Amino acid sequence: MVKYAVETVGLTRKFGDLVAVDHVNLRVGFGQVFGLLGPNAAGKTTTIRMLCTVLAPTEGTARVNGYDVVRESRKVRDSIGVLPEDTGLYDRLSAKETLRYYGRLHRMGGGALENRIDGLLNLLGLTNRKRDRVATYSKGMRQKLALARAFIHDPPILFLDEPTAGLDVMSARTIRKLIRDIAEEKRAIVLSTHNMVEAQQLCTRLVIINKGRIVAEGTVQELEAMTREKGLEEVFVHLIREEA
Repeated sequence: MVKYAVETVGLTRKFGDLVAVDHVNLRVGFGQVFGLLGPNAAGKTTTIRMLCTVLAPTEGTARVNGYDVVRESRKVRDSIGVLPEDTGLYDRLSAKETLRYYGRLHRMGGGALENRIDGLLNLLGLTNRKRDRVATYSKGMRQKLALARAFIHDPPILFLDEPTAGLDVMSARTIRKLIRDIAEEKRAIVLSTHNMVEAQQLCTRLVIINKGRIVAEGTVQELEAMTREKGLEEVFVHLIREEA
């Protein structure tokens, strides 16, 4: 049995002389929403890209669902769903065509795939627009469809990179509720964000990252206690200033 959904030891990524991720150690359990909280260019997205096998580590190791991200990359990709910062959806496809295409990439088909597509579109409130081209969708609708795409093959682990960035209040609220519902199914969710409200509402545990390094880790309550219960935002600002 796999003990951790995600486990890294000394995970590092360099781009020339720039150290984007600096010896990061993570352990993420199933049933957790694990937050990567930090300012822009802190190393959050680079960390996620390594865990999703898009980038190879320069140093260190990472295992996702028990599989090594370098040596067993195909098994890692079968185990995960990814919502990237840029959704990368095809404007000419409809929502249903999009999910059918990605389902087939995961070797799904037939009635089981069609039922899965219809269920996800209904869950996300996209049924009435399922045959419309993605080009006609709002940003919130695109984000919902991208989340459905990440979840089409029912993976045990999800990586979500800034899932509510740029969304209106109602769309962000819908996405956050879906994330909470998914987490209750004992899946692991790794969530990258610089949104304090999002981190407080969703994360069961989180790390604060700055300049590629972890500067603090714990629950929201544990991190707040570091500065005498002043709140996560003040903890964040305090730690980032210390690292500057």
